[in-house]
Amino acid sequence: MKKLQLILLVVILLCFVTESFAQKGNYRITNGISITGAITKFDIATDNFATKQGDGFLGGFTATVDIPHKWYNVSFGMQLSESTLGVSARPLPIVANSEFIDYKVFAAQVAMLLHVKVIPNYFTIDFGPMLQYNGDMELKDKGKENYFVDNYLNLTAEDITTISQFNFNGAIGASVGFKFFKLKAQYIYGFTNILNKLEGESLDTTGGNARFKGNQNMLVLGAMVSF
Repeated sequence: MKKLQLILLVVILLCFVTESFAQKGNYRITNGISITGAITKFDIATDNFATKQGDGFLGGFTATVDIPHKWYNVSFGMQLSESTLGVSARPLPIVANSEFIDYKVFAAQVAMLLHVKVIPNYFTIDFGPMLQYNGDMELKDKGKENYFVDNYLNLTAEDITTISQFNFNGAIGASVGFKFFKLKAQYIYGFTNILNKLEGESLDTTGGNARFKGNQNMLVLGAMVSF
C-alpha cells in the first residue's frame, strides 16, 4: 500500500508538468517529459557481511523545468529499479566452502535534481536528493534460505531479508548528448542505514556484530529520451 501511494503521488506530479510554455519576465520557461532506461550496478557497503556487487535494470520518468536565463535546470521524477546483490554464505555452520548467494531488491526512487548547464542543451552535471522506497531483499534461490551467513555462527540467509524500506539517498552524475536524446551516468549513495531494521528482528548474532549498518550504492548507466 505504501509503495502504491508513493507511485500515485509521482504520477500526479508528472501529470501537472506537461509540454507547455510559461512566461516569466522576458524569458520563456519550458517544461518537458523524459523517459530513461538504464542498467545498474548495486551493492551495500557493510562490515557485517561480505557482499558482491550485482547487476540490475532501471526505468524512469522525469519532468524537467528548463530555465534559459539560469545556469541550471530543475527536474522532478521517479525511477523504478530491480537490482541484485551477492552475500557470502555457507551450507553448514562449520563448512568453509562459502559462496555468494544472490538476492534481488526492488526500489522506487523519487528525486529532485539540479542540472548544471556546462554546455547548454548538450552537457549537464546532475545532482540532488532522492527518497527511496524498497522491498525486502528476496532470495533468488529459495533452496539456499537456510545457508549460514559468513561472519556469524547461526545467522541464516533468510534472516537478513527484512531491510529498512524507506531510505534517503544522494545522487550525482552527468548527461551528455542532444536536446532530445542524452546518455547519462549517475551514482547513488544511501545516507541512511538500510540494514537498521534487522536490529529489531531478534536475530541470533552469535559470533558477529549485533549492530547492523550498511549504506547502499548504485551506479546507473543509461539513455534518456525527452519530449
